[in-house]
Amino acid sequence: MSEFEASDETLAAIAARHGITAEQVRPLPAGVANRVFLLGDDLVLRIPRAKQFLPDLVKEVAVIPAALQAGVRTPEVVAFDDTCSVVDVPYMVLARARGTDLAGLDLPAADATRVHHQVGRELAKLHRLSQATAPDLPAVPVEDDADPWALTDRLLVAGWIDAEAARWLTGWFDRLSAHLPADPSPVLVHGDIAPQNLLVSPATAELDGIVDWGDAQWADPAVDFAKMPLTGIPAMLDGYRQAIGERASASTPSWEARVLWFHLTWALGRLPDPVPRPGERHWTAPPAGRLLGLLRFFASAPPSPWADLA
Repeated sequence: MSEFEASDETLAAIAARHGITAEQVRPLPAGVANRVFLLGDDLVLRIPRAKQFLPDLVKEVAVIPAALQAGVRTPEVVAFDDTCSVVDVPYMVLARARGTDLAGLDLPAADATRVHHQVGRELAKLHRLSQATAPDLPAVPVEDDADPWALTDRLLVAGWIDAEAARWLTGWFDRLSAHLPADPSPVLVHGDIAPQNLLVSPATAELDGIVDWGDAQWADPAVDFAKMPLTGIPAMLDGYRQAIGERASASTPSWEARVLWFHLTWALGRLPDPVPRPGERHWTAPPAGRLLGLLRFFASAPPSPWADLA
């Protein structure tokens, strides 16, 4: 794997191109794909860790303007250079969103609900972009649909789950599949909507921006609810439905079913890779055991679209 190493001289050269001194360059928490630095008070520098992550940065450069055009709150791209002609690494400079990531905040319940509601409304704006209506985005892939029944069988054979758990999971997928659209129209999704990628003002509980667009793809819109804690999903769906003009219905819980489907599939997909990676912002998969407990909670909750799925 070809690594991109950003020396102090490289960071200083990039900063100088934006009128920033080397002393004003400060590291920020890094992710799996990128190293991140603050340039002064208003700019953020992202440098891919290795050549394999460069396509995601190229994708972001195309997707972010499309998201901004749709009205989504996200920092704009200030500069992008993948030529390595001036400095020896490819990089992207973004405007800085001032908030703190939601994962680092302990908001009161009412404020957390407010933020989740806002996130849902932002996703509704993004999901108006389809392959027919969005600008040409050749770097954005179409999601490969996972087969959760086959995934469950593989986990059973490999010993990650036992036969009882496999039967329970298969039963859930059977129930949820009855509520899924037969042929969902792919839309532009962020692909990594998680607390670490949501910047929030602690003082006002306002969503300042959605960041890290490297996982953007054409997919079922419910994909963008898969990495958020299930406790925040009702408020997100409420904001989403208000923005798209759809009313919730206990008799037709299609959105709840789709969200649970992707939550469960995502968690099972991560089950064979359980080693935690502290400090990496991309480590967002919910532990499968916790997820299954939440599914049981929703299945036994008071009458609601969630309970109808039981």
